[in-house]
Amino acid sequence: MNTAQLLVKCLENEGVEYVFGLPGEENLEVLEALRNSSIKFITTRHEQGAAFMADVYGRLTGKAGVCLSTLGPGATNLITGVADADLDGAPLVAITGQVGTDRMHTQSHQYLDLVAMFAPVTKWNAQIVRPSITPEIVRKAFKIAQSEKPGAVHIDVPENIAAMEVEGIPLNKDDREKTYGGFQSDRRYQGVYHI
Repeated sequence: MNTAQLLVKCLENEGVEYVFGLPGEENLEVLEALRNSSIKFITTRHEQGAAFMADVYGRLTGKAGVCLSTLGPGATNLITGVADADLDGAPLVAITGQVGTDRMHTQSHQYLDLVAMFAPVTKWNAQIVRPSITPEIVRKAFKIAQSEKPGAVHIDVPENIAAMEVEGIPLNKDDREKTYGGFQSDRRYQGVYHI
């Protein structure tokens, strides 16, 4: 199994039904893994449209919508919809393809530091730099995207990392219902506030 296949298994584990996006050279491993998955890939005409579709999916279902783009201009097109989702509190996971880590230090065609670019418009974002950390990154991404206040997160997948062999399984989700305490349940505040 390669990293892209493990990534898709993690997406399946999170209950992802659709991925909206555009194919490109740097995300071909992910697309091939999606082809052999229960997840439906919805091809859009523009990356911005993919992000807005994932945004609306997140708003309507409460589950993080997922969008996919390639690097460079494809990823920058995605940013508008990702920013909209984050500002509106819609859970969204954006996945971008990236040049291989062996080409990041050179003046490579269409290489942009996507982690830095997405930082101002997401709650959290990360690049998969080792295949073995894929399950942890995906689980953390969905947990952050869907926790209060919901918003957008970003995962950057370098082309060579996506093709690397890896062993691993998705991390379990915490499906326990969340409970919150109030002032009245905290003994330190009893008698201090009259509510």
